[in-house]
Amino acid sequence: MKITKSLLHVGVLGLTMLATSVMAAVPAAEADKLGKSLTPMGAEMGGNADGSIPAWKPLAKNAGAVDGGGFLADPFGSDKPLFTIDAKNVEQYKDKLAPGQYAMIKRYPETYRLPVYPTHRGATVPDEIFASIKKNATNTNLVAGGNGLENFENAIPFPIPKSGVEVIWNHITRYRGGSVARTVNQATPQANGSYSLVQLKEQFVFREKMKDFDPANPGNILFYFKQEVAAPARLAGGVLLVHETLDQVKEPRSAWVYNAGQRRVRRAPQVSYDGPGTAADGLRTSDNLDMFNGAPDRYDWKLEGKKEMYIAANSYKLDSPSLKYSDIVKAGHINQDLTRYELRRVWHVVGTLKSGMRHIYAKRDFYIDEDTWQAAVIDHYDGRGQLWRVGEAHAESYYNVQVPWYAVETLYDLQSGRYMALGMKNEEKKAYDFGFTATKNDFTPAALRQAGVR
Repeated sequence: MKITKSLLHVGVLGLTMLATSVMAAVPAAEADKLGKSLTPMGAEMGGNADGSIPAWKPLAKNAGAVDGGGFLADPFGSDKPLFTIDAKNVEQYKDKLAPGQYAMIKRYPETYRLPVYPTHRGATVPDEIFASIKKNATNTNLVAGGNGLENFENAIPFPIPKSGVEVIWNHITRYRGGSVARTVNQATPQANGSYSLVQLKEQFVFREKMKDFDPANPGNILFYFKQEVAAPARLAGGVLLVHETLDQVKEPRSAWVYNAGQRRVRRAPQVSYDGPGTAADGLRTSDNLDMFNGAPDRYDWKLEGKKEMYIAANSYKLDSPSLKYSDIVKAGHINQDLTRYELRRVWHVVGTLKSGMRHIYAKRDFYIDEDTWQAAVIDHYDGRGQLWRVGEAHAESYYNVQVPWYAVETLYDLQSGRYMALGMKNEEKKAYDFGFTATKNDFTPAALRQAGVR
């Protein structure tokens, strides 16, 4: 009988631990901190002890001028750098840098530097998204061992996270404006700085807009994504379509590609995990887009905690329509004189490849901005445990539509001396078109052939 009771006790304890590891919603009393001691998205409302990180103060929708193409004026353009972190003083600031940032300074001691400016915490989202986030806090749970969500509304399921995978889900599901059409450019320079641009025309429709497609049932869809290669001519006409799911273990991402040369649409299961990124010359994987995307199931996620760190933020200068792409793309890395870094609080999460799983990155270190849940830096390690690639995102708040997102994403290969810069739109006639109108029929495989006609 003792053995039976002991086994029963162990079984109940095991089930309890399993439930604890899967459940994620917080009590109402804890969720009530949102909008009080915590911002409505879950960041600490107040600043730090010495004032170098100020309290959160949301940017107004009219924080700056918006030109005819939708490009934003820099609301902090009069700021001067406080100091610059470079090869001469990097040891002094090493504790507030990611290993990848430190490695970049060591790799390019003459040119890679971090101009540090005063911190402005202003990123915000619409009130209805704040309301959804608060509802998620008490209702959304992890399922499938953390690889899916249930009872999730629109954005940021875990504003008060207790585990690493919850922080990762916040990045994956963060608010990006409901729907957006954009034309952006990708460069993959050679080590000497020579490059050709790849122009991408992209459309996203996120879960917030699913009610326009199917009001009764957003189902397991997180977003629809369509990407057309518009230039150079040798690549033009290829189109990618993705139906992104919330639980990709239960229902894997669906993807199709249209090949302009063959004039046919086919399934594209390789558009996931470490499959090659579109026209990126092997310098990024599919799940490197948006810094990280897709199913989290191949990694064990450990929450290391929160720390203060210098990250790229309020990157309006880098997004200026007065710049040419040649002003930005340089040998080894982008032009760091155009960048802006601020001291921020970030969540540190380490993803370690699970036993039996396959991926070219054996470990990924995430540093995620507490104010936006956007990954700011991701260090990627190879199978030997060597730091391989450094992902760095240059964020800005599209204050006129209340959308935090990126101006430029970079991914630096420390071993080859090459890198990828994605998202540049400086020379385009129009910036992001948030709230564009689309229908479900625009995101079907049958629509790909029409989109890819040259």
